[in-house]
Amino acid sequence: MSSDLPDLSAYVGRWVALVGPQVTGVGESPDAALQMARHSRPKERFILRFVDDPAGQPLVLSPLLARLRPLFHTQAQPIYLVGGAVRDALLGRVSPDLDFVVPANAIKLAFAVADALGVPAYVLDRERDTGRVILPEGRTSLDFARFRGPDLAADLRDRDLTINAMALPATATTTASLIDPHHGQADVKAGLVRAIHQSSLRDDPVRALRAVRLGHHLGFALAPETETAVRATAPHLHESSTERLRDELLKLLATADPHRAVADLARLGLLAELLPDIMALTTVEQSPPHHEPVFAHTLAVLRWLTLVEDAIEPQREESKNSAPSALSAVKKIVEPYAEKIRAMWQAEVDGGVNGRLLLRLGALFHDVGKAQTQTIEMDEGMGQRIRFLGHEQVGADLTGQILHRLCLSNEAVAVVKKIVAGHMRPLHLANSGSSPSRRAVFRYFRASAAAGISIALLSLADHLATYNGTGPDKAWQALLQVVQALCHHYFERHEETVAPPPLVDGRLLMDLLHIPGGPEIGRLLRLIQEAQAAGEVDSVETAVALARQASTHHKS
Repeated sequence: MSSDLPDLSAYVGRWVALVGPQVTGVGESPDAALQMARHSRPKERFILRFVDDPAGQPLVLSPLLARLRPLFHTQAQPIYLVGGAVRDALLGRVSPDLDFVVPANAIKLAFAVADALGVPAYVLDRERDTGRVILPEGRTSLDFARFRGPDLAADLRDRDLTINAMALPATATTTASLIDPHHGQADVKAGLVRAIHQSSLRDDPVRALRAVRLGHHLGFALAPETETAVRATAPHLHESSTERLRDELLKLLATADPHRAVADLARLGLLAELLPDIMALTTVEQSPPHHEPVFAHTLAVLRWLTLVEDAIEPQREESKNSAPSALSAVKKIVEPYAEKIRAMWQAEVDGGVNGRLLLRLGALFHDVGKAQTQTIEMDEGMGQRIRFLGHEQVGADLTGQILHRLCLSNEAVAVVKKIVAGHMRPLHLANSGSSPSRRAVFRYFRASAAAGISIALLSLADHLATYNGTGPDKAWQALLQVVQALCHHYFERHEETVAPPPLVDGRLLMDLLHIPGGPEIGRLLRLIQEAQAAGEVDSVETAVALARQASTHHKS
């Protein structure tokens, strides 16, 4: 507090209106303080200040709030921190995103904050008076919005969940200053996700998905009446925008236990509305070595995939449900490449979806083609045999349709389709009985590109889910050998066997072989690159000789 201001400790927990250093109004609310001030000094411009109560428990708040406090202290209207940042502060977490509400002029405040921080601001919704400030470092965003309704009480009542309907004067720092009309603090303490009122979810059906997602993100349970409301809201999901549904699905898949989250979506009736093609897998049976129907197997793949991730992420604790021998074997083969794999996971494609999330999407959809390709045959002496011939490509095509419908970017869709289409390839290589040849490695990555590493990791999770563990040692060791070889070639011999630099170009072949431009030149260039990756050609002369021979045979 600056030295030219009076001692405000007598007004702890209340609002004061100031003209210079003089207190001209005091109240339990900002409106009450302003009303008193205007009565005595009707023509003056006031600033409002909330006097924090130091007796409360300190809240874990973003350091940005301390930087912004001097600016907030100059405002003539109250500013409140609301929503997830307040909830996270009670949980001892610093939220990367800060939401503020004010009675009016929210966009103007957003630009003032941006100027103070030296970063840009944007108008999100001029009609609703909403602006955003984005700080590149730490991916932090600050949103400023006008009250949803005439006052703060109406704004909080219009929110979704009690744990998201708390407010804090933006300059306050302790629990004593919390504004909690819907008892969100008690629900945070109890670990419950509870809708504010009966129509909270029905007013905005996406909130049903958000309730499930927040439960998994925070480790909270749905309150019984809220679970009932989620089920009742499920048939109305289609009333919400596709983009918002997509965003909640992606956030849900990014939680620590995506298999549990997807299982809850199915249990609560949300998955049938959001992804009916995945829900259709619940009744699709499989033959041994699979021990579960396709949907249950898909959930198991997601579970095992998070354990494979644990083997690559050294800071993450291994689950007590993991099989140590399986994870230690995985860790041993991927450890030399772990840093590079993590970098691939962090890289984003168009639309802001990162590599880890694309892999999890691939796991969710990897067997989606099985419902359409299932055949049941009777084998003499073996009984019933269930097969899914071509399910990879059928699944990839179906995945593309679903993800396009969910408005993912073309780049994101292409990567997930590659993962789905190629998820059986490592298994086929392992079944060949030997370590993959250089030619096989080249063909694998020619088909899958960078998605090949994700496919290799998914194959480990798929195998572990199929057998509920490592299964037959010979098959497990063969798959480990294939995954290790694929990682070795991709990360250590990339220009040798994955993407050799061209020895010749099409113009040279056209001139030397007297062949016009067209598909034949493309075919020859591909043959040369594959032979180069296999170690069969290593110079312009040997490349041209191969092309000449291949062209002659093709003509004959």
